[in-house]
Amino acid sequence: MNSMSPAADAPEQSLSVVHADPLDEQGPTLTIPAFLRQVVDRWSDREAVVADTGTLRWSYRDLWHSSLDIAAALSARGVGKGSRVGVLMTNSPEFIASVFGIAMAGGVVVAFNTFATPHELDALIKAADIEILLFEQQIARRDFARVLVELEPGIGEAEPGGLVSQRFPFLRLAVVITREGQSLCGGLLDWSDFLRGGEQIPRALIDARMASLSPADTAILFFSSGSTGVPKGILHNQRAVALQWRSWPAAMGFDGVLRVWTANGFFWSGNFAMAIGSALSTGGTLVLQSIFDAPKALELMGRERVNTPLAMPHQWGRIAEVPGFRDMDLSHLHYLDGTFWGLDNPTLPTTFRQPQAFGCTETLTINTTTCFDEAGKTRREGHGLPMQGNTLKIVDPLSGATLPRGERGEIAVKGPTLMMGYLGKTPDQCFDDEGFFHTGDGGFVDDSGWLFWEGRLTDIIKTGGANVSPQEVDEVIVTHPAVKATQTVGLPHDNLGEMVVSCLVLHEGMDIEPEAFRHFLKERLASYKVPREILVLGDEELALTASGNKIKAAAVREIAAARLAMQTEAR
Repeated sequence: MNSMSPAADAPEQSLSVVHADPLDEQGPTLTIPAFLRQVVDRWSDREAVVADTGTLRWSYRDLWHSSLDIAAALSARGVGKGSRVGVLMTNSPEFIASVFGIAMAGGVVVAFNTFATPHELDALIKAADIEILLFEQQIARRDFARVLVELEPGIGEAEPGGLVSQRFPFLRLAVVITREGQSLCGGLLDWSDFLRGGEQIPRALIDARMASLSPADTAILFFSSGSTGVPKGILHNQRAVALQWRSWPAAMGFDGVLRVWTANGFFWSGNFAMAIGSALSTGGTLVLQSIFDAPKALELMGRERVNTPLAMPHQWGRIAEVPGFRDMDLSHLHYLDGTFWGLDNPTLPTTFRQPQAFGCTETLTINTTTCFDEAGKTRREGHGLPMQGNTLKIVDPLSGATLPRGERGEIAVKGPTLMMGYLGKTPDQCFDDEGFFHTGDGGFVDDSGWLFWEGRLTDIIKTGGANVSPQEVDEVIVTHPAVKATQTVGLPHDNLGEMVVSCLVLHEGMDIEPEAFRHFLKERLASYKVPREILVLGDEELALTASGNKIKAAAVREIAAARLAMQTEAR
């Protein structure tokens, strides 16, 4: 991606380029293990992690030792500097310890989506080139041990020395966490046996590995839906993770010790940065719910005296439907973001207003925020100023030229938490000539450099906090024998933000049964990607050519909105 230079003789103060103060924290402590060592040294006896059952509670010291155990076990299995280790787990203490343990061993965390279908997981494992997979056998109704064996039968027949696979040529070992009542599949290594394998590794070796880590070393690989339909692999270094974890409390205006509840997957970068950073950077506690359930969420928040719940809008909607919600004492839920507004419970605090912020997975979440009260700035509307070390500019989406302040264009950013790059892409394919990443988001900056974000320039659907690529959904839909053409769009939804809506044109004489069609899609797409509404339209209505070319998504969106409005009136 290339950019044009600003117009000649244009003074920078008139252009939409905004520089933050230089980063004041540098050096070798900006790594994941160094972050953990610092918080453990400070709060060793405090409670760090609580599982939703309440039977598993770890202090900071417990978290440190559990992470060391995983680091030793990985080292015993050949993980070294840069080795990629997949993690396919719900919100659990093992997930948190695995993140730290992989980093302690020198490896790279690869966070896999627990909503992934077998088809999606197959593609992600191939793209990630992982050497070892750490996973939970049963997540919701999906048996991932069975899924893996069906994808690669050799996993179920692997010798103790490891797997040899042409399908996954770098994968040597799959380690499974089984819960009560589950049986171990042959060829998979049980979690407890895996940990025992590291008992002979001297802790001095793990200390040496941690000391060898640089802030520039690769730390984690996230996958995020892109406008091309293919999940993008986004690599971040150690510094980016450590900085974001440390910066979250101040960036969000949090104060004091936080008890953070979350049921959102840590494979989403926003939850990974905000939940872990907010809790551990304040000496607080991560209260983990493995799979969201509204009544259990409320019970867990009350039992653990949570003060910082991190819920998506649709989750708040379901929580508000729990019988007796209005009469519950929820005064302990102090740090509530804007997604809870309007919930009918008089005990909910209203004194805290979470700042607006702007960011994306490529910047490991936020790089601007309106929370600058400590610097004497007045909080106001918009999305704020760049955080320390960051720079943003507004560019023409077509030419890449930097625009004057006040003009609307594409937001481009660079800074200390910007990704290292995309998997399979060269730097010039990820960044412009000045090192900026062009986000695909639209907005402008005012005369003071304050950012105003106005939404996506692309057609990505943001539903329940997750990104859904319309193209990815459409590529699956058109494999159904009844479908001639399709266009998926996002429409406003009270709880989800946007809902996924697919408009279909069927082959002549063909028909679909909605529930059977959704079942077809659920076998091939993660549940949050499956359309909530499926509309069958005519050729002329969707304005498709004989070759099946689609009209613009904006026009389809208008058609879909009108059709759904008519259906609502008719009910």
